[in-house]
Amino acid sequence: MRWPPWASDTQAQQQSRKSSSEDDERQAAASSTTTSKKKDWESSVTAIDWAAFTEARTIIPTLILTSGFLGAFYIHRRYLRRFPDAVSITPSYFRRRSLLGQVTSVGDGDNFRIYHTPGGRLAGWGWLPWKKIPTSKKELRDKTVHIRLAGIDAPELAHFGRPEQPFAREAHQWLTSYLFGRRVRAYIHRPDQYQRAVASVYVRRLLDFPPFRRRDVSYEMLKRGLATVYEAKIGAEFGGEAMERKYKKAEWWAKLRGVGLWKDYRRNKTKWESPREYKTRMGLEEAAQPGVEIKK
Repeated sequence: MRWPPWASDTQAQQQSRKSSSEDDERQAAASSTTTSKKKDWESSVTAIDWAAFTEARTIIPTLILTSGFLGAFYIHRRYLRRFPDAVSITPSYFRRRSLLGQVTSVGDGDNFRIYHTPGGRLAGWGWLPWKKIPTSKKELRDKTVHIRLAGIDAPELAHFGRPEQPFAREAHQWLTSYLFGRRVRAYIHRPDQYQRAVASVYVRRLLDFPPFRRRDVSYEMLKRGLATVYEAKIGAEFGGEAMERKYKKAEWWAKLRGVGLWKDYRRNKTKWESPREYKTRMGLEEAAQPGVEIKK
């Protein structure tokens, strides 16, 4: 149909040819643009010097950077990883490695809690602003490792309705004054059924002779008559037969001198009761009460 209606047939044909020509030009331009982009991409790919990626100047820095990242990850994972509680300690630590931490509380004569500080002062603990050790109970909740001293049994404090054993308070007070607020190294043996880590613990103190001499906490308690050698047949941990002999010798010497809980042992052997015997007696008395667990 001619448009406008009054136009002649010749004018309409010319206009149609003109419109068709413009469409052809647009299509050609679009096709040219696409072809040009394809050629540009192909030329850019071809222009990359792929051989440069196999040269020493590229490989060596890449290897150094990758090794640095992997090394930093390994060091953090192995030496700087902080455990918030005893349950979190990986089995690779048992009988092989130790934890360094600050004692935040002492439960009784043979167990306490530490705030794990991997790397110690060299890693910034205690002096870097973001590595401060919490002090309040609220801040420390669920962030401390519960430690059970290996190889010994201290007299029991009163708890769960049980009466206090003789020298229980003295043992607790001594351990608190000896460890509270100090950094200790705990060599982990295994976890126990109370979600504690059974460990041989060592401490260094300034007011010692010689100063900063490493002291075995379990041995020091046995020597002072504040604990007995662990008597349970199952679950006893000493850190080796040599340590077991050393602990038994320290107990024998304290018993011979009559110090601490051995004070009345000779005069009153029939009524004298070790921590193990005390817990056994309490367990038998509570046997009629279901759900009561005997503490080891």
